Amino acid sequence: MKFLCVECDRQMLFEERRLPGDGTLAAAFRCPRCGRVVAMLANPMETQLVASLGVKIGGATLEPQPLETVRTMVTTGRGDVFDERNEEQGKGKGAVPAWSPEAQERLARVPGFVRGMVKKIYADYAKDRGIAEITPAVMDTARSELGLEGM
Repeated sequence: MKFLCVECDRQMLFEERRLPGDGTLAAAFRCPRCGRVVAMLANPMETQLVASLGVKIGGATLEPQPLETVRTMVTTGRGDVFDERNEEQGKGKGAVPAWSPEAQERLARVPGFVRGMVKKIYADYAKDRGIAEITPAVMDTARSELGLEGM
């Protein structure tokens, strides 16, 4: 996405970024020709979405590299809700719970673009309660307790 000056038909240049501390994001852009300034204000949900996508507000200072986003994800990994890597198994509260075959089958029916997030919700629910194995019954209880019935 780029901001254009309507009067000059020029691309606005990134000028400033602010994170006020209330979860919002403000960014200012200036026209290099006429000096006109525009600002963008993102609410906390928009700010979180932008951050989760790895978007750099203000653009990169270096020339874009081929497959830059993919290369970054492959070399550094993604520590977010979409991470489905198999973690070490353990026992007790805080341990990574196992998934029963029935629960895995049910999880496989969740659309792929949200499956990692759904898996994390159930895994966190089970870890917080010391549940060693996620079953369809655990999934039903979690949906009810977390108020996710309509989802």
